[in-house]
Amino acid sequence: MERNVKAVLFDMDNTLFDFLEAKLTACKKMVEHLGAGNPEAMLGYFLRGTPGFEDLENIKDYLLDNELYFEENYETCCRIYETIKVEALVLYPGVKHTLGVLKEERISLALVTDAHSHQATKRLERMQIIEFFDFIVTNDMTGAKKPDHKVFHFALDLLEVKPPQAVFVGDSPRRDIEPARQIGMITAYAAYGDSRHYSDQVEADIILSGITDVLDFVLTN
Repeated sequence: MERNVKAVLFDMDNTLFDFLEAKLTACKKMVEHLGAGNPEAMLGYFLRGTPGFEDLENIKDYLLDNELYFEENYETCCRIYETIKVEALVLYPGVKHTLGVLKEERISLALVTDAHSHQATKRLERMQIIEFFDFIVTNDMTGAKKPDHKVFHFALDLLEVKPPQAVFVGDSPRRDIEPARQIGMITAYAAYGDSRHYSDQVEADIILSGITDVLDFVLTN
């Protein structure tokens, strides 16, 4: 059967697995090592937007602001963070099933993330889902970050599909859903992964309460 949908593109963090919870677990381990501090407050430094969601400067800033900084402390915390944030990852229910069904139906799959390629690879290998994706599009490949349209066009060109033939699945209204809609892609908002609960405010073609919800749409279009 000829399908209108030729490809599905997925965001990674908080769309395939709960990355925010994994980062909080890493913050708890760092605070445990320090013997002082607050893990939720430390996580808040990563959520500031600057210097960036993954930048280790967030740890340094937290330590400095809480009078906990010295070089050995900082270096140890960075090692704890990089190790635990990957070890603590847990796939959302139905991820492997969804990816497997889409592959069986010959739907092309791509991952589109702002993470660096080595970070994305480590997380996908840890979750044992890297083999499902035809392409993995990362920040160092595109030289841009979402919501820049360049990122989305880069992935579509690799897949050799036009925007109306592709579904984009993501948890961020601003960085995933809005730009994908603007270039003509079908959008699936991963409400289950958005801790800010923006589902009532998001203009998306599909609102997903779980990742398997995307199958009904894709397999009937």
